[in-house]
Amino acid sequence: MKTLYLDCSMGAAGDMLTAALLELLPDPAGFVEKLNRLGIPGVEYRAEPSVKCGITGTHMTVTVHGQEEEQGSGIKNQGSGIRDQGSGEMIHSHTHTHEHSHEHDYHHHHSDLHGIEHLVRDHMTLPEAVREDVLAVYRLIADAESRVHGVPVEEIHFHEVGTMDALADVSAVCLLMRELAPERVLASPVHVGSGQVRCAHGIMPVPAPATAELLKDIPIYGGSIQGELCTPTGAALLRYFVHSFGPMPPLRVRALGYGMGRKDFPAANCVRALLGETEDRPEEVLELACNLDDMSPEALGFAMERLLEAGALDVWTQAIGMKKSRPGVLLSVLCKPEQQDIMLRLLLRHTSSLGVRFCRKERSVLARQSESLETAFGPVGVKRASGFGVEREKYEYEDLARIARERDLSLEEARTLVRQAAKRQGLPLQQR
Repeated sequence: MKTLYLDCSMGAAGDMLTAALLELLPDPAGFVEKLNRLGIPGVEYRAEPSVKCGITGTHMTVTVHGQEEEQGSGIKNQGSGIRDQGSGEMIHSHTHTHEHSHEHDYHHHHSDLHGIEHLVRDHMTLPEAVREDVLAVYRLIADAESRVHGVPVEEIHFHEVGTMDALADVSAVCLLMRELAPERVLASPVHVGSGQVRCAHGIMPVPAPATAELLKDIPIYGGSIQGELCTPTGAALLRYFVHSFGPMPPLRVRALGYGMGRKDFPAANCVRALLGETEDRPEEVLELACNLDDMSPEALGFAMERLLEAGALDVWTQAIGMKKSRPGVLLSVLCKPEQQDIMLRLLLRHTSSLGVRFCRKERSVLARQSESLETAFGPVGVKRASGFGVEREKYEYEDLARIARERDLSLEEARTLVRQAAKRQGLPLQQR
């Protein structure tokens, strides 16, 4: 299986991810020319050699109207935010007030999510699938900022994350991911740095609130390095593209890439990308099962809900015949081996069983990814799966059902409308 592994032992930022993925291509210079034709207002990409701790890699420089972001103090301008300590990327956004300096006027008209969507859809030369990736990443950032600040997404204004240079990073990574087309994307636990950082709202702990929100349920760690190593942009890109986080699996490496940040640390300040082939080795899972003959359907349904809420991979029932010719139910739970204790406790707590059987099994699965397709009928969720030479996608049932109800259609007629919309936008058709 074609697999991309991202080593985030020094965090992640948009420019570092861009440079690391760029080095995996056979013609990096040609791809930079392609990036410079995207049509982002005033933006120019430039890939430059960079050496960190004796390792040669690439640093991606983005200039806006010929100017690169200021360096030195780490502050862009009054009231705006801080510079990423690892890559130099501006990293914090905040809600809009009327007290900003006139220096912000340059990008105010593109500072909210609607403005970003207008820019991406109407002014940039991107394949439609990449366009949707870019907007999905920005929605992740907007949702995180909304939760942090306690305001609706519509009121979030991007003063750093939404500038042209950050849009350039997000667009480049999304385009590179489509160009490389890995079947599975894996990453190491993410080093976020340590200490505190100063931004418009005051002194913040590392990781900054928006970054922490985006990294929920992703394994992260700190350390002795002072500074913010993972930015909101980097966190959002990892959250969107990475299927799972953990140690690198056995990988037959075909290409290596090093994406360098600006700042120097005792460790090489880079994201390392490894592209290669993994063996399609099955993963180990645990199946727990118990026989039940004295539970009501409501109680059984409640037990299944609790098991799924706790993270079970799957829960199902089968009709069985038990002793004394009594009809019964076989309740089975599939989980990861490390979930054994919690699933056992839940089974014994929420069912009438006096004992639970265990069986260790192996399974092979397709890599999965959820995306959103924007249509004239509203957003439609798309679940994509790939691997073993197979690619599939399935539209979210609830979205199809909503369209069917609103337009008095059958479910199949709603699915046909969405497939036609996807075809007009140049997206892959659903494989049924």
